[in-house]
Parts: sequence; C-alpha cells; structure tokens
Amino acid sequence: MDQSSRYANLALTEEALIEGGRHVLCAYTMKPKAGYGDYLSTAAHFAAESSTGTNVEVCTTDDFTKGVDALVYEIDEAKELMKIAYPVELFDRNIIDGRAMIASFLTLTIGNNQGMGDVEYAKMHDFYVPPAYLRLFDGPMMNIQDMWRVLDRPVVNGGMVVGTIIKPKLGLRPQPFADACHQFWLGGDFIKNDEPQGNQVFAPLKDTMKAVADAMRRAQDETGEAKLFSANITADDPAEMIARGEFILETFAENADHVAFLVDGYVAGPTSVTTARRNFPHQFLHFHRAGHGAVTSPQSQRGYTSFVHCKMTRLQGASGMHTGTMGYGKMEGDAADKAIAFMLEQDSADGPYFHQEWLGMKSTTPIISGGMNALRLPGFFDNLGHSNVIQTSGGGAFGHKDGGTAGAKSLRQAQDAWMKGVKLTEYAKDHAELKGAFESFQADADRFYPNWRDELGVK
Repeated sequence: MDQSSRYANLALTEEALIEGGRHVLCAYTMKPKAGYGDYLSTAAHFAAESSTGTNVEVCTTDDFTKGVDALVYEIDEAKELMKIAYPVELFDRNIIDGRAMIASFLTLTIGNNQGMGDVEYAKMHDFYVPPAYLRLFDGPMMNIQDMWRVLDRPVVNGGMVVGTIIKPKLGLRPQPFADACHQFWLGGDFIKNDEPQGNQVFAPLKDTMKAVADAMRRAQDETGEAKLFSANITADDPAEMIARGEFILETFAENADHVAFLVDGYVAGPTSVTTARRNFPHQFLHFHRAGHGAVTSPQSQRGYTSFVHCKMTRLQGASGMHTGTMGYGKMEGDAADKAIAFMLEQDSADGPYFHQEWLGMKSTTPIISGGMNALRLPGFFDNLGHSNVIQTSGGGAFGHKDGGTAGAKSLRQAQDAWMKGVKLTEYAKDHAELKGAFESFQADADRFYPNWRDELGVK
C-alpha cells in the first residue's frame, strides 16, 4: 500500500520545519528491498510505522491522529538519503514531571521500522532537537570542570585528566586491584573500573571498594594531590544500582566528591543512565558504551551511528562519554570523528546533516580510551585542537617498562610537551618517563618518530 500521500510531503522545507520548532528531524540512509515499492513509498511506510500508521487502513484513525503523522520531507535516492520530521507531540513524557525520555525517542525513530519487510536497511546518521523538546531533557549536571575543581585546576582549559583502566580487566582480587590503583595514582589522576567489573565472586564489590578507598587516601597523602575513581554501578535493577552507589559514597566518605559512577549506558539502557543521573546528581556520570558497535559500526547498515549515540548521551545527562580515539588508538574510527567531541562539548555544533544549538545545556566531556599511549597523544590533540579530555590508557600506562607510575607520568609529560609546542623526542631527553615510553612502545615510536633512536641515544 502506497502511503506517500499521507506520510510524505516533499514541499516542506527543512528551514521552515526548524523555524516552526515543533518537529524532531532525523536523517537516515535507507534502501528499499527489491520487489517492493519505490523509494518514496517505502520511506513513507517507514514514517508511518514510526508514528501513527501501519500497513493497512484502520477504522480508529481520526483527523487529530493525522495531525501527528511523521512526514518524509526530503529524499535523495541516489544517496539513499531520507529525512523524516517527527512532531514533538508523538514522544512520551514522564507523568511525574513532564520530562522527555530517550527511550521514547528510540522507540519511535529506531523501533519497529528496523524490522520492516520492505526495507533492506535503514540507519540514522543525525537528528535535530528543537528548543521546545530540548528543554525537556535532563542534560548533564557535572562534567570535566567539576573534576578540575577537585584536582585544584583552573576551570577553563584545565587540561587532560590522566587516567587508566586497571588491567587485566577481570581476574584481580580486591587487594591486588587496589595496589595497582595506588601505583598509578602516584603519577596520574583518574582510574575507572573496566566495564565488566562489578561484584564478582573473586572480587566482591564491598571488599574492593574498601581497598580502593584506602589506596586513594594513601596516594593523596603521598603526593599531596587529589585523585579520582570511577566505580561501576551498572545493574539490571535500579534498586541494585542505588544500593551500590550509596555504599560506595559511604565507603569513600570524605572523598565522595572524588568518585564518579560508571554506567554501561548501551547494554543497560536509558533507564540505568537516568537512575544514576537522578539519584546521584552530584556525582560525575561516566557513560560507557560497551556493545555499541553492534549497531553503530560502519559495517552495520542498520541502527544508528556513533555520532547519534553520543549526541543522545548529552540529552540523557551523561557527564562524560567514551567517544573512541578518532583513529589514533586501537578502536574503529577516523580523524573526522572529532565532530562527535564537538557536538558533546560545544554549545553550537554541526552534525553530518543538522546544526544543533544546545541553548546553554551543560556539555558532556569526551573520554578517550582504547590503545592510546604517550606517543599517540600529540597527534590526537593536533586533530582535536585541545587537550581538555579525560584520557584512559590501560596498556599505555601499565605497559610502560618501569610500571604504572612511570606510565602515568609519561602521559602527563606528553600533554605538557604538546601544550608547550615542543617535539616529543626533544621533551623526552629531559623526562625519563617519556623516554621510557619510546622504549616501551617501540612499534609506535618507529611509526610516528622514525628517528627516535638517534635523537634519544637508544640502540
């Protein structure tokens, strides 16, 4: 059934829709399945399934219902591009406070339409949120500025938070884990639980958190510097998340504001993120995206992109969000992914298809992890244009030939060199830990600094 007469209006202009302020706009790549309708009729069916329609006429439709139809307003069959306008009235609101929810946004825009029989594939690449809908989202309460305050740094351009993930990600018992934390904290700032860590039988959460809290106190006493820890509170049950969070804050006590809460926002979903955001509004909400590649990978033709995923996290209220390494680490991505960071941290930013004004909503801090070490940081900072990120190196810290403390110091020294505009090999001559990074990660040293051995006098 061709529904393009109802669910498509190619006379609508994007400029007018944005000026009207009552539509969420979504851009998809979409390919109709062979043997079904043409491009426009398939796109219209997609919009119908995403809003008020189905695949047949029904007797319960009335004039009001037609007023909240999703509408295809632009197509480019050669580019497999379709854009759909969703009236803001379609989206669910909380009964307790009238606020918006990402669960509803996903239900409509990435819902049953992903399984339609006449669609070969469809993937969202960008979306636009009008001011009237934007103000209904929580947005972040905390971000890197709050970390800088704890670290006693300037709240403008306070620089990279030097972090790590304790390795191995699983298998360490409470005290060995805490000992590794202490070792890193003697040179670095921030440690996060790896995403699978929680309450394993060999590392009960309560025992582990007590040991880590003690390690933090000792490291702070020894260095005279504040330290930060991101504790995983992810769970299926909101009550379990709250119980974990309350225990952790009680355990860290006077250092409670040094603690972030990590939530696996993709696998545990928007409910888990909002549970943390609303029950612990004064803790840094660390959004980890484990599993996102199942739909966001460039190899996947369905779902949504990493850009869309990250943009949603700012609406939900994530303080920090893993954004990948933009081609400078071990994960998928390329230099152009800096647009993701800009959308998270700037008040006015361009996406692949839409410009977004955030209207003062607090920013979300990019968290950079996945195969990074001191030698890769200058290129990453050159591409991004600044170093105001949280950077977590696992092997890049504990793979240092002199251990985790030296590894942490090498990361900080790499940022210092970049900030001063000094070539990394030159800076390493007077900084033993950075020189040790060249000796520890020789494959990267050969790749990025081919004359490093001669410059540093290493055979």
